[in-house]
Amino acid sequence: QVQLVESGGGSTQAGGSLRLSCVASGSTWKICIMAWFRRASGSERERISTIRIDDATTTYADSVKGRFTISGDAAKMTSYLQMNNLKPEDTAVYYCAALYCGAVDYGAWGRGTQVTVSS
Repeated sequence: QVQLVESGGGSTQAGGSLRLSCVASGSTWKICIMAWFRRASGSERERISTIRIDDATTTYADSVKGRFTISGDAAKMTSYLQMNNLKPEDTAVYYCAALYCGAVDYGAWGRGTQVTVSS
């Protein structure tokens, strides 16, 4: 099994920055993609960014493109989400997830970390 632990959430004002980290442990050899999701109160879960372990190809949701940057350290099995120019609508619980190679659904999830952006 894979365990994921997020850190780095917190509170900031609009325009501020935060950096989230996600450390994977356990059967990390299974992981092909690491991703960040978020869920705001009363909203559906949203996938905001992904990164491939093998070639570091990234994807972003339109809602965060140009403001958030995902990166990874394959040796440490850690992914990072640098969030700049934060907006109040970015307030959510942010989750790290891992997609196993050959799988359709994400097989491991972190517990989440709260990000709160005030106006």
